[in-house]
Parts: sequence; structure tokens; C-alpha cells
Amino acid sequence: MFRKVRVEESVGTVLAHDLTKIVPGEFKGRRFKKGHIIQAEDIPELLRMGKEHLYVLALGPDEVHEDEAAIRLARAAAGDGDHGLEFSEPQEGKVNISAARNGLLKINLPVLEQVNEGSDIILATLHNNYPVSAGQVVAGTRLIPLVGPRAEIERIEDLCRRAGGIIRVAPYRRLRVGLITTGNEVYKGRVKDAFGPVVRAKIAAYGSEVVREEVVPDDAEAIRQAIATMIAAGMEMVVLTGGMSVDPDDVTPEGIRRSGAEVVTYGAPVLPGAMFMLAYLGEVPVMGLPGCVMYYRATIFDLVLPRVLAGERLTRKDIAGLAAGGLCQGCPQCRYPACAFGKG
Repeated sequence: MFRKVRVEESVGTVLAHDLTKIVPGEFKGRRFKKGHIIQAEDIPELLRMGKEHLYVLALGPDEVHEDEAAIRLARAAAGDGDHGLEFSEPQEGKVNISAARNGLLKINLPVLEQVNEGSDIILATLHNNYPVSAGQVVAGTRLIPLVGPRAEIERIEDLCRRAGGIIRVAPYRRLRVGLITTGNEVYKGRVKDAFGPVVRAKIAAYGSEVVREEVVPDDAEAIRQAIATMIAAGMEMVVLTGGMSVDPDDVTPEGIRRSGAEVVTYGAPVLPGAMFMLAYLGEVPVMGLPGCVMYYRATIFDLVLPRVLAGERLTRKDIAGLAAGGLCQGCPQCRYPACAFGKG
């Protein structure tokens, strides 16, 4: 497994042991690490260190060095096509995978588990459905030993290929959004609307825009008409604020039903956000937002909005899947999405 080579002939070989550099009175420590691939620029330094020969790894045809394995695993995990990812150079056998754009991180969880069932390979990621920013590290991969079996690397590559990749960053769609504010108190001018600015800011943060707004009273027929007007005006998503509880004046859910929208859910296993409603009028998502969205930093809206903007059509099962992790801990300083909320 090891062979002795002259320093001048060592470019491209893999160092089989650490090399210590000593500068009397100034420095003593590791200069080159075991597993380092010798580069042409390393030769003068090695000669200055008094090295004439090195022990290097003699890789067999069925073996892969950790650096080669890591970059191959990273590229296999991304799959082909527009995956929205970029890769670091291998460093000490590890490759970081970063987002190349803003978007929603999508992880093929069953295949990720299969990759990590082997003893020699690891691939660690952020949570599935994590909103990420361009440049953010979303995953890391490496080979555990210095050298691994080529057949195992190829098996993982084939597994990823058949799955179409494991990791991608789904880009957000830029939608034209209609905002309907419900409530007699706002419609009649008794109070100033505090809900709309919060919703507009959240939508804008993902690159979409509220382009049409309407304020309506607590009247199911008026709400139905407002939704129809939004659809006729070409809105690609409709968001309704207020009137989502069980009070007698809260008729927003009834107005959404009268619009003819297919209701996915009225109620979600998420706190804050239990009184959330999601429906679809054709391809247009219609959301009824409970009052908590106005007061809390992270709610059901923050879990659903990026997935809708990433092009997902959510089902009742998707909403039910939010239950584990659906309890916000109400931290004094909110760190969402860098927390457990919404991540079962």
C-alpha cells in the first residue's frame, strides 16, 4: 500500500503520513497532512524541509482517494439538470455543497438514508423544506477512511442517478398576489389595518409582490365576490387576512368555500397557526390567515408560503406532516428558520 518516491517525482501522489516542519525558535508543527495530494508548488517547500523522499499511498485500481470520493459524491447527490447547487474544492476529504440561488431546499429523505447506511460514506444536510439563501452551505459529504472502495462510490453514484439526485434548491416563483383584508372594524375605519403590512413583507421577502388589495366587511358573499375579482384580475395567489376563528362574525372560511375553491384544509397541526385555511381555485392557491400571523415572528404561513412559491401543490397529508415540529417554542429571540419549528 505504501511506496517510496523521490520528492521531485511525487506530484499527484497521496502523502501516506504527516510531515512536520521545524523552524528553530519559531515554529514546530504539521506542515503537510496525511492524505494530502502533492502539488508542483509543494516541491520547493518539501526540499527546504530536508525531504528527499516520501512515503506515498499506492492506490490500487479498485480504490478511490477521499478527495476524489467527496467531489464525486457531492455531484451525484445533486443529480443532473438545474439543481441550484455549487461545490467547494475538496479539503481534507470533505466537500461543502452550497446554494447557488435563493430557494427552498428539497431533500430526498429515503435516498439520503440509504446513502448513509454504508459505513464509509456520510452526507449531512440541512432540514428538508429549509428556505436557503445563495451562498449558504446546505450539505457536506466526505469519505470516512482516507481511501475507499471504488465499487462503493460507484454504487452510491448509481443510486443517486436512479433517484434523480438527492439535493436541490427549488427556485421561488414570482407571483402576482391579491390581498383581501376582512373585518368590519377595518372596513368601517374603526381601526387601522396592521395585518396587511406583515403579509406584504413576508411575500416580498421571497420575491413575489402584492399587486392588488381590497378591504371587505365580515360578509361571506362580499368575500366571495372579492376572491372572484382577484382571480379575474389575473392574481396567481390570493391571501385573506382575518375572520378565521369560530366567532359568529368570522365568516372568511365560508366566503372561501362559496368561491368554489377546493378546500385542502381548515385547521393545521401547527401552533401558532391552527386556524389556517388552504384551498385552490384551479391552480391558484387561496389562503386564509389567522390573526397569529400578525403577532408572531414564525407561524403556519412561514411554513406553507415558501413551499407554495416553490411550485408545490400542498395536500392534506402535507399539512398533517407539519405536526412533528409544529409547536413553536416562542424563543425570546426568534431564530427561524434556524430552529426546530416546522422540521419534523
